[in-house]
Amino acid sequence: MSLEKILVVDDDKNICELLRLYLEKEGYSVILCHDGQEAVVKFNALNPDMILLDIMLPSLDGWQVCREIRKKSNVPIIMLTAKGETFDKVLGLELGADDYVVKPFDTKEIVARIKAVLRRISQTSHTEEAKEVVYDKLIVNMTRYELKVNGKVVDTPPKELELLFHLASNPNRVYTRDQLLDEVWGFEYYGDSRTIDVHVKRLREKLENVSDKWALKTVWGVGYKFEVNE
Repeated sequence: MSLEKILVVDDDKNICELLRLYLEKEGYSVILCHDGQEAVVKFNALNPDMILLDIMLPSLDGWQVCREIRKKSNVPIIMLTAKGETFDKVLGLELGADDYVVKPFDTKEIVARIKAVLRRISQTSHTEEAKEVVYDKLIVNMTRYELKVNGKVVDTPPKELELLFHLASNPNRVYTRDQLLDEVWGFEYYGDSRTIDVHVKRLREKLENVSDKWALKTVWGVGYKFEVNE
């Protein structure tokens, strides 16, 4: 079995070395990198299984690196942020980060977060065969990460697609925003749920008036559901 590769991107070489020691002890293969531009190059060349990504970096910052990587890959990304830095949680989610950890961090916590995210990814890939939902004029296919509306493919960011798939896989079930953050992003985002509203709004723009057999509904004071008319 090949070791899972983790790309650690931080301009603080001491932090990089510390993480390398702990992660290698846990059985991971570790690639170190101290610069945003270099991180994108190493990502493309070495295809890591996960990225630990600092925000404040030379040449490209963590946000820009995250954006570049998300154009071509859904590899899990955990953002590292120094205490006191203004960390925009919504921006992190919008760009597709899977989790974030505040420095100074406990290495055991980082290892636990990495294991949790990798476990979730592996569970997802094991249920690949059940990765399509079909309704009137709507197909959401998570194997190809594709949304089809009225038979046409509609360009949709990964997290929007995952959110729609989650709701449509559980028709008529009402979810709170916090539940959706926890179940779609895979971790609790401390009640900062504006990002769910943004994603639902964008989905509605794509799905408005497509069919009278289903709808993405707001349940006032609670959250959202994918309503299907029996």
